[in-house]
Amino acid sequence: MKPIQKIALGALLALAAIGTAGWLGLDPETRGLLKALPTNRDLLFWSQPQRDAAFRALDRLPVLARSHAIAASGTPRPLPPGPPLPLALDIDAYLAGQRSAALLVLHDGKLRLERYGLDFGSGGRWTSFSVAKSMTSTLVGAALRDGHIRSMDDKVSDYIPQMRGSAYDAVSIRQLLTMTSGVRWNEDYSDANSDVARFNNHQPEPGVDALVSYMRRLPRDVPAGTRWLYSTGETNLVGILVGQATGKPLSQYLQEKVWGPAGMEQQATWLLSKTGQEISGCCIQAAARDFARFGQFILEGALANGHSVVPESWLREATTARTAIGQSGRGYGYQWWTYDDGSFAARGIFGQGIFIDPRRRIVIASNANWAGGARDPVASAAREAFYRAVQQAVDGEAVAAPTAAPVPAAARDLQSRHARSTTPFAAGPGQRPCPGPEYQPKTC
Repeated sequence: MKPIQKIALGALLALAAIGTAGWLGLDPETRGLLKALPTNRDLLFWSQPQRDAAFRALDRLPVLARSHAIAASGTPRPLPPGPPLPLALDIDAYLAGQRSAALLVLHDGKLRLERYGLDFGSGGRWTSFSVAKSMTSTLVGAALRDGHIRSMDDKVSDYIPQMRGSAYDAVSIRQLLTMTSGVRWNEDYSDANSDVARFNNHQPEPGVDALVSYMRRLPRDVPAGTRWLYSTGETNLVGILVGQATGKPLSQYLQEKVWGPAGMEQQATWLLSKTGQEISGCCIQAAARDFARFGQFILEGALANGHSVVPESWLREATTARTAIGQSGRGYGYQWWTYDDGSFAARGIFGQGIFIDPRRRIVIASNANWAGGARDPVASAAREAFYRAVQQAVDGEAVAAPTAAPVPAAARDLQSRHARSTTPFAAGPGQRPCPGPEYQPKTC
């Protein structure tokens, strides 16, 4: 059965269920999704109303996607309110320009700003897209700390035997995390024939994970370690590797290592591939406050019961530039976008993001559905300007009140680690870094 036929059949089944259970008995997110039900699985090409409805409800209809649940913490972390942040910009105009579903600013762990839009609220879940990459990276650190992964220099095929003989046979875990594998990949979101669009519809060989089946066919382009190229497929491969190493579903490991220790207030979900594995480069659905809590968890050293869930050096390495990306003042770590001032960010298409500034103790969580699509250069630039405006507001308060609260020990430690960060490697002779999808314009 073709994908569009499956969607149509699912819609009919959903409508039949509505007739039985009653339209008013459904939650608002499911009703909204059914009103604007996508006609295919290629979300990159959905209309804006379809995205508005689906981004808050991708886990509501199994015909669209199946998911695994991530349990809320038994002891939710409070997010106490702080005084309103004095921002030198029109926040309403900014929210409208972003088509923002949620915007939260934490400073010293206190909520300085919390706004919602698109009829979304604090009780709903919004999809993360590539923000999930930074969470997957954290699970690699946890698996290293737990002894499930021996070394970052181990080869991919050491943990995924079905990748032996492929272009990834010579690629290390470190190179996979930094997207410097040298394997050919096309992440063009506007191209229906790109790898990022095609691998979702790939029919795997019997008994082989869908993602592994696709990725092991890709050819080598350049030697490993000589070029940075953004690849969601590689983060998906990281997730398969972590699952193989730990012997646990990613959703379970995330609950154990992050969701519980970080004090997440609500259940989250993680969408699955057609062969039942979490899509680790994407697709964690969570509440906006819990995305902010994840940022605070990282800011404070990823602590659980006073001990970090990742190795001592992990956060410094993960959140500082490991490779150049062809953008002045910016780089890429272990699935984190980095800035030369020591701040770093998780980023997802259509305006999802978590920005962390250890020196200023700032966390900014954003959910949106950009009007310009997956890569909206105007909205992206405005978000960067918003980050700077928040930094300037916090700096202004520090000047006005030099006796402000001391920096927590965990944040001080992360600051000092950033101060000792190493210089990112340059591309090899004749090679040129290729900026990824969250930056515009694309120059490769």
